[in-house]
Amino acid sequence: MVDYVKGKFFSKELQVEVKDRFLNCDYDPDAGRRIFFENAGGSLRLKAVNQKYAEIDSYPDCDSRKHERAKLLREKTLNGFSDLRIMFNAPKYGQIISETSSSKVMFTMVRTILENVPGTNCVVTDLDHPSVYDSMKYYAHKRGMEFRVARPNPETGGVDVKSILDLIDDGTALINIIYASNHTGAVLDLEEIVKQARKKKPGIFILVDAVQHMPHGIVDIEKTPVDGINFAAYKVFGCRGFGAGYISDRVAIMDHPGILGNLGDPWEIGGPAPAMYAAISEIVNHVCWIGSQFSEEKDRRKLYEVGMHNIEMHERALMHYTLEGSNVVKGLRHIQNVIVHFDRDSYDKRDFIMPVTFKNIHFSEAVTEYRKRGVIVYDRNDSNYYSVRSLHPFGLDGIIRVSPLHCHDEKDIEIFLKATEEIAHL
Repeated sequence: MVDYVKGKFFSKELQVEVKDRFLNCDYDPDAGRRIFFENAGGSLRLKAVNQKYAEIDSYPDCDSRKHERAKLLREKTLNGFSDLRIMFNAPKYGQIISETSSSKVMFTMVRTILENVPGTNCVVTDLDHPSVYDSMKYYAHKRGMEFRVARPNPETGGVDVKSILDLIDDGTALINIIYASNHTGAVLDLEEIVKQARKKKPGIFILVDAVQHMPHGIVDIEKTPVDGINFAAYKVFGCRGFGAGYISDRVAIMDHPGILGNLGDPWEIGGPAPAMYAAISEIVNHVCWIGSQFSEEKDRRKLYEVGMHNIEMHERALMHYTLEGSNVVKGLRHIQNVIVHFDRDSYDKRDFIMPVTFKNIHFSEAVTEYRKRGVIVYDRNDSNYYSVRSLHPFGLDGIIRVSPLHCHDEKDIEIFLKATEEIAHL
């Protein structure tokens, strides 16, 4: 698969098809036409997900019974489990766990490891979501462990490998890191972090929050053999109310709460919701369908990888267009009074989650001005607990977060840029 330096747009025909697969991508039934550039907090959703969820959820049957409808529901559930393994690339090992949110999945993984693994300290980063930071701090305190925090790089908006490694010693029980920041868009070098951390302390336990990275790039447990990783279905074109995770075999056998008689999957507490798992399969179907436009590959995981790679390349092209513009409209780098934080020449190790501020208008006021012009973005500010810790290390009290998705096209970017230029001259 070719990694284009400045990305590569979908063909015009494919872009039209992709956008048509999403609900309310650029139109709100009440507000009318508007561009939704807030997927990092919201949930652009596939039509097929809603349709399949409604269909499967309409049946009263329990999927553990013997009649035909029950068997079909069980099949949808098992297919969903298989497709979660495809998303993580963990076909033959570890276990899949699910909760009502990705945050609950993270708390479950952290609790299990810190209650079972000896050590004197654990490591997080300032970029971590509260579900990571707070779960680690809570269970570290219960164990009497030292809580260590890796500081971010003010140039890249990420966390350097060395900053994490410097905090690891023989007493480190667990490191927990975000794959991509939901504030800066920086993607951490997970492969190198795993390699170097295990070199410094063989057998160290590693968890990863992939919630923001999963809709934008490939996740591969074989390349980055961590002990746990999670994501939220609603961030990846799916439904709210479902978080999924993968745990390694050595975590799966640890002592943990469960239904003692559940021999098939001791991590599953209560009956599964077949509609949720059917919706997961529709997410994978969508990515594989994109992959099929570029490859004749038949293996589902390989097709998924091709699809995600081309999603990444399309979003990279959108990001480049947003920054540089064209002869039609100025890019952010060329609009007076606009600051793109953590911008750099390379598009490597960046997801399309872009922090922006204005010199002439407060970020919160700018969000309102965008809304007046039919563009939905969001301000992350230090009055919000979910944001303050990821802003203050950079000397920021707030940003405007711009977070499109692969369903968007050049015209959407042009609408955003024209609105930006107007706001920059208020």
